[in-house]
Amino acid sequence: MSEIVAAFIGYIIGRIGDYYAGHWDFFHHWIYGVILMCIGIFTNIFVWSFGLGLFISDFKDFYNCKIYGPDRKTIKRFWGFD
Repeated sequence: MSEIVAAFIGYIIGRIGDYYAGHWDFFHHWIYGVILMCIGIFTNIFVWSFGLGLFISDFKDFYNCKIYGPDRKTIKRFWGFD
């Protein structure tokens, strides 16, 4: 159950980062989610779950292979898969 909480916290932090810092010239946060998931395989499930939450929160950019640069959004939504 606490793994779900860790994933939800990762999702919330990812959405906050996307909503407030999505216009910066930096790496998309799905990359950090993948890195944390790889580290979590060797450390513990909570790090993996947190990384999964970050990854899911920016899944659309992963799907479109966006690695670097700002998001060009006309409508900002906090909840959802972006």
